[in-house]
Amino acid sequence: MRVFAIGGCICDMRSHIIECMKGEYKTKSRNLIIDYLKAHADRRFTAHDLTKEFEAQGERVDRSTIYRNLERLSREGTLVRYKENATNATCFQYSEMHGQCHSHIHAQCEVCGKIYHLKNDIFRSAEKKLHEQYGISLDFGHTILSAVCDSCKAQEKISNKTSDKISNKK
Repeated sequence: MRVFAIGGCICDMRSHIIECMKGEYKTKSRNLIIDYLKAHADRRFTAHDLTKEFEAQGERVDRSTIYRNLERLSREGTLVRYKENATNATCFQYSEMHGQCHSHIHAQCEVCGKIYHLKNDIFRSAEKKLHEQYGISLDFGHTILSAVCDSCKAQEKISNKTSDKISNKK
């Protein structure tokens, strides 16, 4: 169980999500959404991803229910909402820092989709140079760098070695 502090209170992720959704009916659909958020806290997802996941589980959740819940959680700061440039899709990510994701840069693995929260101090000098040379400022909360994580690089190396061995046998 992942535990984190919010406003001096230590709680697990599921309790936090449920607390944010107080005043709402506790439905099976809402519980499915909460479980998905808990299981995919380090990944970005779309409403379509949720729909596909629930269909694969044999669960029927209306798209409007999914969108309504995602929008509410975004307004509350529980989810970060952003537009992904490559696909032009609206993406969401659970924010453990309760909305603080709007103030720092992220990196996303192009292979597995994992999101990394980066410290802004790494980018301060680059931001200054961008402003001096081009007259632009970085929007830290909406900047997502494309990357490949070490785990996926290692998997790729294993795949390449296997492919090389197969090619050499021919």
